[in-house]
Amino acid sequence: MIPRYSRPEMAALFTDAAKFGAWLEIEILACEAWAELGVIPVADASAIRARAGFDVEAVLERERITDHDVAAFVDVVQERVGQPAGAWVHYGLTSTDVVDTALSWTLVQATDLIAAAAGELEQVLVERAREFRATPMVGRTHGIHAEPTTFGAKLALWALQVRRDRVRIAAARASIAVGKLSGAVGTYSNIDPAVERFVCNRLGLQPVPATQVLARDRHAELLYACTSIGATIESIALEIRHLQRTEVREAEEPFAEGKQKGSSAMPHKRNPIKSEQLCGLARILRGNLVAGFENVALWHERDISHSSVERVILADSLTLAHYMLFQAHRLVRGLRVYPERMRENLDASFGLVFSQPVLLALVEAGLPRDDAYRIVQRNAMNAWETRTMFRELLDKDPDIADRIDAARLDAAFDLDRALGNVGQTFDALAELEQPLS
Repeated sequence: MIPRYSRPEMAALFTDAAKFGAWLEIEILACEAWAELGVIPVADASAIRARAGFDVEAVLERERITDHDVAAFVDVVQERVGQPAGAWVHYGLTSTDVVDTALSWTLVQATDLIAAAAGELEQVLVERAREFRATPMVGRTHGIHAEPTTFGAKLALWALQVRRDRVRIAAARASIAVGKLSGAVGTYSNIDPAVERFVCNRLGLQPVPATQVLARDRHAELLYACTSIGATIESIALEIRHLQRTEVREAEEPFAEGKQKGSSAMPHKRNPIKSEQLCGLARILRGNLVAGFENVALWHERDISHSSVERVILADSLTLAHYMLFQAHRLVRGLRVYPERMRENLDASFGLVFSQPVLLALVEAGLPRDDAYRIVQRNAMNAWETRTMFRELLDKDPDIADRIDAARLDAAFDLDRALGNVGQTFDALAELEQPLS
C-alpha cells in the first residue's frame, strides 16, 4: 500500500525485512526443535541461532538467479551460518511451511493492530453518542423526512456496529493464528510433527492439519472482517457527507481554519474530503475480498495461484482497514455538530414527522386503518403543497376534529413522547463496557 494510506506501525509488518525476519525465526526454531529431538547436534543449532542472518538485497539478488524466493533466502542464510551447521537450515521443510506459518504470524500481529484501532473507534463513538443522546433531529428514510430521532442514537448504532466488527476481527484472528510444518502435501513424511508443535508454540500459533498450504478460507475470513470494517466506516462517512451538504449542514468534518484549504479555486468551500476518501477506500477492500475468495480453491494439494494475489491483497487490506479506523476515529472525535440546525430541519417539514401518531390516534378512535391513512395522507400532501403547518390543517379538518380532541392531537405532536424510548438504544451501549470474550 502506498504511504498515503498507511500507518507506520502496520507498514513495518509488511516490508521485505520483516518478511525475511519472520522466515528466519521459523527456520531457526525448526533447527532448535530438531536439536531437541536429537537429529541436529545441539552445537549446530546454537551456531545457527547465533550466526543466522540475511541482507535483503543479497536475498533479492540471489532470487534473480534462483527464481525462487525461499530457495534464495535459504542460500543466503546458509552462507551466513557457514558449514557444517548451515547445512541443517531448512532441514525437512518445504517452502510453504516457512511462508505460510510466517504469514500467519505476521497477520496475527496486523490483526492485533486493527483490533486495538477498532476499540478506539468504538470508544469515541460511545462517548459522542452519550454527548448527543438528547439532541433531536429528523430521521430520514429514502432521504426523506420520516420521524424524529436523536443524533446520539445514530452514533450509538454506529458504536454497536463497530462492536460487531470487533467480534468478527477477533474470530478471524483465531482462524488465522495457525501454522503448519508438515512438509510436501502435509503428510509429515520428512518432518516430525513435534517440530511443528515446537515452532508453532514458540510463535503463539496453533498447529493444524493442512495440505502443502494452509486452507485459504482462513485468509478469506480475515479479508471479510477487514471488508466489514470498511463497510461500517463507509456507512459513517457517507452519512456525514449527507449531513454536511449545504442544504442540510447538521454536522461536518473537522476543518483546520487558517490552514486547511477546501478548494483551490473557491475559498468558501469546506468539503467532506476525508469522508469521501473513506468511502472510496472501502471499495478497494470489497474488491480484494472477491480475490480472497477466489484463492480458496486450489489444485490438488497445492498450487501457487493464490501466492501472487496475496502479496497484494493481504498487506493492502490490513493496511487500509487500519488506516481507515485511524481516520474514522479522527473524523468522529473532531466532528462538528449543529443542534440548532438539526432542530430547524426537523421543523422544516411542517410537522409532518408526526403523521404516524395522528394515524394511530384515528385508529384508536375507531376508524378503519385505510380510511385513517387516507385522511392523514390528504392533509399531509396539502401541507407540502401549500407550505402550511400540518397541525393547522388537521385542526380544520372535520374528519379529524370530530374524532380526536385537542389534547390527543397535542400528544401526537409531542417531541418528548416521540423520543421517549430512545433510551433503549443506549441501554445496549452498556454491553460495550464489557470486554470481548
